[in-house]
Amino acid sequence: MNGSFVPEEQATISIFDRGFIFGDGVYEVVPVINGALVDKQYFLERLDRSLAELKIDWPCSKQAYMEVMEQLVKRNQLQEGVVYSQVTRGVADRDFPFPADTTPSLVAFTMVMDLLDNPQVENGIEVITTPDIRWKRRDIKTVNLLGQVLAKQQAVTQGANEGWMVEDGKVTEGVSSTAYIVKDGTVITRPLSTSILPGIRRRTLLEIAAAAGISVEERAFTVEEALAADEAFISSAGTMTQAVITIDGHTIGTGIPGPVTTQLRELYKSRVMEESKGSL
Repeated sequence: MNGSFVPEEQATISIFDRGFIFGDGVYEVVPVINGALVDKQYFLERLDRSLAELKIDWPCSKQAYMEVMEQLVKRNQLQEGVVYSQVTRGVADRDFPFPADTTPSLVAFTMVMDLLDNPQVENGIEVITTPDIRWKRRDIKTVNLLGQVLAKQQAVTQGANEGWMVEDGKVTEGVSSTAYIVKDGTVITRPLSTSILPGIRRRTLLEIAAAAGISVEERAFTVEEALAADEAFISSAGTMTQAVITIDGHTIGTGIPGPVTTQLRELYKSRVMEESKGSL
């Protein structure tokens, strides 16, 4: 918390922090495999872009930022899970314009999660569709997540694991993930724009697919196309790659994780395992 490592029950922020009052901040989630941070460079690039888009200064150097995260992993003896970090514009009297000479706030913590052997991987997850009610700059990874909170709660209430947000009849992305379908061996996912977050796992998976000779088509797809797909899956820091077996109660493909989804997950696991070994 702003330069100090403290027990979670002692970590507090000012009520005048603009992240608390306005949601004026950004965040990142980085996976940890075998006690090492993975996908590090892509996370730094996206964080840098998010901060620049909101005109928030880095709270410290990029090297110092990474050292904070590595220290958190070490101090908490985290072997597998994620590190959450958040940068806000800082503390100032409540007023809408950017305050002058405000020091950004940095908060980070670890979470234990099963990434490599997630129990949902074998059977896949269920998804519902929900209207995309978010603001128009979804490419910035901001802490403004109320639209996603409402969508995720709708999914949970309906007995699903995730929601796919829909705008103008087409899927934008998952509530907390990137959305993909597979048709005739081709992976289809929405192209980058201000309508979706530039997912790090998305970036990595598209690189993996290209190297493995798996065809990828970057375009928007409709809900109807998703229902008729051979496979569907999501990706995120917490899920890596995870098959979607039903959408709005309709079975996708054979109702079990498909071959393309499974192949991409195994290739991604191999990639991060190699990266984690190189970080030790």
